[in-house]
Amino acid sequence: MREGILVINAGSSSIKFSLYISEGNDPPLLSCKGQVEGINVAPHFIAKAPHGGVLNEQRWPDQPNMSHEALFKYMIDWIEAQLGDAELKAAGHRVVHGGSQYSQPLLVTDELMEELERLIPLAPLHQPHNLAPIRALTKVHPNLPQVACFDTAFHRSNPWTAQSFALPRKITGEGVKRYGFHGLSYEYIARQLRKLSPATARGKVIVCHLGSGASMCAIDGGKSVASTMGFTAVEGLPMGTRTGSMDAGVILYLLQQKGMTPKEVEDLLYKQSGLLGVSGVSNDMRILLESSEPHAAEAVELFVYRIGREMGSLAAAMGGLDSIVFTAGIGERSPQIRERVCRHAEWLGVEIDEEANRHDAMLISGADSPVSVWVIPTDEEMMIAKHTREVLRNLQD
Repeated sequence: MREGILVINAGSSSIKFSLYISEGNDPPLLSCKGQVEGINVAPHFIAKAPHGGVLNEQRWPDQPNMSHEALFKYMIDWIEAQLGDAELKAAGHRVVHGGSQYSQPLLVTDELMEELERLIPLAPLHQPHNLAPIRALTKVHPNLPQVACFDTAFHRSNPWTAQSFALPRKITGEGVKRYGFHGLSYEYIARQLRKLSPATARGKVIVCHLGSGASMCAIDGGKSVASTMGFTAVEGLPMGTRTGSMDAGVILYLLQQKGMTPKEVEDLLYKQSGLLGVSGVSNDMRILLESSEPHAAEAVELFVYRIGREMGSLAAAMGGLDSIVFTAGIGERSPQIRERVCRHAEWLGVEIDEEANRHDAMLISGADSPVSVWVIPTDEEMMIAKHTREVLRNLQD
C-alpha cells in the first residue's frame, strides 16, 4: 500500500508542510510542499510541486482571526485530495525541545504532550508553536497517528562535560544545560555520509550548518559529541539576526545599566543582532557579499572568524579532524564563504580545490588534502518523514 506521510514544521506565524509518499522499503518521495503563513494577520495558503510549480493558492485577507483548526482543516482536506491511491497514515512534527529525556522520535500521546509542555520554559519562542499544530491536527483528524521528532535528540550522545555549565548543581538539575539544536539536520547529514563515504562517516567530522540560523557540530563515528548551540539556539555562531555567543555580563549591563526590560533584551538578542545588527544592511549573506558598505564586509568577516574559532574548538573536542561538511543555505550555495572558512582552517590540514568549490561540487577538497571537505544538502523534512515511518512501522510490528 502507498502511504502518505505529512511533515509539519510550525513557527509563530507560519506552518510549513511537506507530503511524502512511501511504498514498501523505498525511501519516501516528496509529493508536494507548502505553507500557511500570515496566521493572525492575513492567512495565506500555498502549495507547490517538488519542482516548485504552484499547485494551489488561497488567501483569507478578511479573516485575520481564522483559527488554527480551520486552517488545518483546509490544509488537510487539500492534502488528502492529492493522495490519489495513497492513504494518509501519519504526521511527523519538528519539535525543537525534547529535554534531557528524549533521544528518539516518539508517538504523540497525552502523556508526552504534558511532558513537552513542561519544557516550554526552556524554549518559549519555539516550543508553544511546535505543539499548537499537534493539538489542532488532533481535533481535525483525531485518529491520525502523530510523531514528535526532536531537534535536540541527536545531541543527547554528548558527554556530560559538553552538556554542562559551571553552575551550582541545583540549577543544572533544573535543566539548565547545553542541549544543542539543528539535530535533525545533523542526523540527516550523518546518514548521508554513511551512504556517500562510509570511511568518512566513521571518522571525525565537523558539520557546518550555515543559514539564517547557523551552528556547527562535531560528529565522531556518527555520533554528536559537541555542538556550538547550547541552552538555547542563540548561542554559538553569529546568525542572521541572532548574536551568537557573548559574555553573559553584557546581559547584566543591559538590564542593570541601560534599564532594558527582559523582553527588550530578548528582541535584541534574537531579532536585531547577528549579521543584520553588525552590518546595518541586511541579514541576507548574498546581499552582504555584494554590498560595498564597510560594515557589511565586517559582518561577513566576523561570521567567518567565529566559524574558524569554533572549528578549532570542535576539533579539540574530538581530538582530531578528518572531514568538514558544509550544509544549509549559505553552506550549500556560497562558494565565497566556504573558501574563506577553509582558508581559516588551513592549519588543520584543509586544502580546497578552488575549481570544484566554484562549481558547488560535492567534494571540494584538494586531492592531497589530509582533511576532506564536502558540500551536502540537508533535508530535515525527509529526516522527519523517515522517522515517522519508522515509528509507525514499529507500532504495526
